[in-house]
Amino acid sequence: MQEDESLRRVMDGAAWREFCDALKAAGDVILAADAPANPYDRAEGFRYLSRLARAALETFVENADPQAPSLLRTAHETVKMGADNPDNLYQNAPISGKYEYEITGNRGSVHYLGFGTQAGNYGATGSLETTGYLDATQLTVDAGGNFTIVVSAREQKGCNWLPMREDTSTLVVRQTYLDRTSERPADIHIRRTDGPHRPRHLSPRALDRGLRASGRFVGGCAKLFHAWASSMVRSTNALPEFDAAVAKAAGGDPNIVYYHSYWRLEPDEALVIEVVPPPCEYWNFQLNNHWMESLDYRYFPIHVNKHSAKRSADGSVRIVVAHEDPGVENWLDTCGHDRGTMCWRWIRPERRVTPATRVVKLADLRR
Repeated sequence: MQEDESLRRVMDGAAWREFCDALKAAGDVILAADAPANPYDRAEGFRYLSRLARAALETFVENADPQAPSLLRTAHETVKMGADNPDNLYQNAPISGKYEYEITGNRGSVHYLGFGTQAGNYGATGSLETTGYLDATQLTVDAGGNFTIVVSAREQKGCNWLPMREDTSTLVVRQTYLDRTSERPADIHIRRTDGPHRPRHLSPRALDRGLRASGRFVGGCAKLFHAWASSMVRSTNALPEFDAAVAKAAGGDPNIVYYHSYWRLEPDEALVIEVVPPPCEYWNFQLNNHWMESLDYRYFPIHVNKHSAKRSADGSVRIVVAHEDPGVENWLDTCGHDRGTMCWRWIRPERRVTPATRVVKLADLRR
């Protein structure tokens, strides 16, 4: 959009009105015929849109200049999307394939650390393509745990290089804990190296573009993951492997094998999940609502991982999803929901294993 057109749209308020209209239209996703119609899920759905709006404005208006990127947590305890991992600390920064950057930091002791560059977004393209990826196993780190990563579209030799493409627009950092109480996150910073690390002054064009992108993101993200959830209903209470191409197109970690699905339970039922985990770097299982937001892991047991899960003597794991505590190990709380989505992740498993599932009566489980 030309600068003079953006100036007009800001001056006469069209940019703001269209942003508000986009938020209003996003509400149609929550009211869709195939979306849950009960008051709880509907209330969470509209709260979900408000959370997406917060994340969008932070991303596309406040922290949108690739000339001076800074790492920001746009997905966290109260902004959730796409089956966000409760074990993760997510960080994002705006970047551009036209520029070059340097990431510096200290490895810390967090279990898994991954850096990705991405192109597109859920509002503009409906996808989030990974254009480069580097994880801690590929990093050269000094004796003190310090590292430097060069981020560029131009290939770099003899260093930690994170590739970009010309259309790259986002840096994502995933830090995955096994045990939050004992692990120290990596301390990470990014700066531009081929020019001054200094943001441009806000312009009508930047504001107009930021509001447009924000409105599109809220609607696009909500539509994408509602469509995922609706498609998963056909495999309710089972855990089939998720289409790797679909996960990749949505910006999924290339080292992860995902098992996304849907769950639904009557008040007197429980979902039992059983598996012998293969050797792998990490695994977890979590419960989400229909909108693919992780349930409130700050206060309720809604997920387990390779470290926290209690195992049987033969190495197997049994997880029980139920509305109330049946007095068994690895119980996960539905937090008042009667349905939702769920996700199992394996990071670099030696072999792919599909967890077995069955629905049982809660009273039988107690016995």
